[in-house]
Amino acid sequence: MLARFLVWSLLLLVVWRALRSLFSGIVQGASAPRPPQAAPPEKGELMVRDPVCGTFVLPSRSVSLRDRSGTHHFCSDRCREAYQQR
Repeated sequence: MLARFLVWSLLLLVVWRALRSLFSGIVQGASAPRPPQAAPPEKGELMVRDPVCGTFVLPSRSVSLRDRSGTHHFCSDRCREAYQQR
């Protein structure tokens, strides 16, 4: 009988502390100041499509090839070489 009382008391204590912690967290989160609105991101660099494998790459980081039809951007030397062998 005493063991059952102790188990129930311990269980009640654990549940009480969990609920108290939950509600204090909700109150603390609701009363926290809101962060300022972020500025819109700056305009980035447009990506271009690799004509061989279809991967999108940044022109500033790509392997490029200029021929009579224009400048082509590739993701790797292998794609550039495959394009040249066409």
